[in-house]
Amino acid sequence: MNNRYKELLKLLSQYSYEYHVLDSPTVSDAVYDALIRELKEYETEHPDQIVPESPTQRVGGQLLDGFQKVRHSTRMLSLNDVFNKKEVEDWVKRIDKLIPGSEHEYFVDIKMDGLGCALIYEDGIFVQAITRGDSYIGEDVTGNVRTIQNVPLTLRGDTAFVKGRTEIRGEIVMYKSDFEKLNAERTKNGEPAYANPRNLAAGTIRQLDPRLVASRPLKFRAYDLIRENSDEVPTNIFAYKALSDLGISVNKEAAVFTTVDEVMQFIEIWDTKRSELPYLMDGLVVKVNNRKIFTDLGVVGKQPRAAIAYKYPAEEATTVVKDIVISIGRTGAATPVAVFDPVVVAGTTVRHASLHNADEIARKDVRRGDTVIIYKAGEIIPQVDRVLTELRPKDSVAIDYLTELARQYPELEFVRSEKEAVYRVKGTNSDLILKRSLEHFASRGALDIDGLGEKNVVAFVDAKLVKDLADIYTITKDDLLKLERFAELSADNLVAAINDKKTPELERFIFGLGIRHVGSQTAIDLANHYQSIEKLAEASIDELRSVNGIGEVVAESIVAWFGDEDNVRLLDKFSSVGVSPHFESKIDGPLHGLSFVITGGLESMSRDIAADKIRALGGTFQSSVAKGTTYLVMGTKAGNSKAEKARKLGTEVIDEPELLRLINQ
Repeated sequence: MNNRYKELLKLLSQYSYEYHVLDSPTVSDAVYDALIRELKEYETEHPDQIVPESPTQRVGGQLLDGFQKVRHSTRMLSLNDVFNKKEVEDWVKRIDKLIPGSEHEYFVDIKMDGLGCALIYEDGIFVQAITRGDSYIGEDVTGNVRTIQNVPLTLRGDTAFVKGRTEIRGEIVMYKSDFEKLNAERTKNGEPAYANPRNLAAGTIRQLDPRLVASRPLKFRAYDLIRENSDEVPTNIFAYKALSDLGISVNKEAAVFTTVDEVMQFIEIWDTKRSELPYLMDGLVVKVNNRKIFTDLGVVGKQPRAAIAYKYPAEEATTVVKDIVISIGRTGAATPVAVFDPVVVAGTTVRHASLHNADEIARKDVRRGDTVIIYKAGEIIPQVDRVLTELRPKDSVAIDYLTELARQYPELEFVRSEKEAVYRVKGTNSDLILKRSLEHFASRGALDIDGLGEKNVVAFVDAKLVKDLADIYTITKDDLLKLERFAELSADNLVAAINDKKTPELERFIFGLGIRHVGSQTAIDLANHYQSIEKLAEASIDELRSVNGIGEVVAESIVAWFGDEDNVRLLDKFSSVGVSPHFESKIDGPLHGLSFVITGGLESMSRDIAADKIRALGGTFQSSVAKGTTYLVMGTKAGNSKAEKARKLGTEVIDEPELLRLINQ
């Protein structure tokens, strides 16, 4: 290898470290770009000498065909949550009881709200990146993580950590400022804004195109250093110093304390300063600093005894309950949802909250018109804390849950077992509902996933490969080959067909969710009006009623669906696995403003295909003739009733050739 080439690699690595890790570049962008050009020229002339750690190798040019499952060297554990000083003190007492007489140092750091990931280096060279997954097994996302600019392809220094296997665990995050810039650009281009930095970071890493990942400003920040010989990393604060020396970004806010009072002071400081952090935080992590003591204390369930996550008290706000609607979840459970005036809690605007079940409504005595205190439980789902009965309207009426079920779902029957507080749809179970939901999601009118028909859906659910709609995007070829129905080619084809529908048309995605009363045309109307799933999720009943064709019943059903905790988590999961519905306006289509009804059969295509073509050209497809219908298409063996109604309403009657002329003009 040419010495100049070696020196270029070394120098460019140093400049990258100064820019991305130290945030203190010593040369201008022009100098860096000039050296990169020289490096590229040399590699073009000597392709056999290109090394994996070259900065030109960060972004691969090929699409990935999926993610391989990889077992972690040691489990990526979660932490027990605590919420106040007493719980921190109780944790310390438990440690003292298990290891009496030992003095502790406490390592405290910001708990980042990102995607957990482990980076593997062999002899100082980056070789693999694995997502947290289920803590035992993650997914190999090496090609995507390689594109993250502050992930060094070669570790710095000449310590023991650049020899053998070094594992570095941390979080992949997107800075708030970068997220805001990205959304500002999307808004400028007429594209829907992303929901939040955490979801976008997670969804980006699971994209199959590394070039797309490279275009988004992700960062990696480490929190752990793992070696085969644990004695090489005596304390957590030592690990952070070593990580910095290796060229890895860590949180500079991390500190070590000797008393609980000092720990609590640190917690109080960041309670007021957390908005100053460049990334979203999820509380603070408190660990025993000594790694040997940490290991000796062991693990209970999924959580180590020697570490906790401190969560700040949920923010509260007051608002007025406008309505109480009921959502039917994926298990058939009927869940009441409080709909209220929009209010900001924990930095986000919320419009509804789960009331869980009939007993919870009765216990808290929540009624329409009540002023309630709401709070954020965790970072996603708002909850109703209590009612301010002093502000209750005089004409207030208590909720009769059975009456509400009968009013909102007159066609369904509900049952409640003696062991549950939940009413469920009679004659259904969670597997049956999931099978029906998945069949609908994959159907031609929805996402139209080739190969995901009824038999494969049944096989997936019965084999426990999927527990919700988003799980289909995590299915791998290896998963399919374990089923009797699949061989190499059919497995490849189905995985490709599923991944091909990661950016579905918004209206198809909305229809595919299976929201009660939302048919294909209503889904189109909603997509045209809101243009993103995020904006639709925030819509109030009053706003929805203003959309053409949507009345009270449909509006209630939509709000209930987006207010259900399971559905909130489902949408979050769709985002985390890389599903991003897109909106394409059809207002300029040649059939915009025209509505069609077809009666009888068509010779050139099915009615479903004809409906798709009409909608794709901006037209409206209706099931029956109504005032304002533009055309009634008379097919073969058509009856007279629709034709008579069309003549009475002044609707123009056309035949199939005229329909084809309009579609193909």
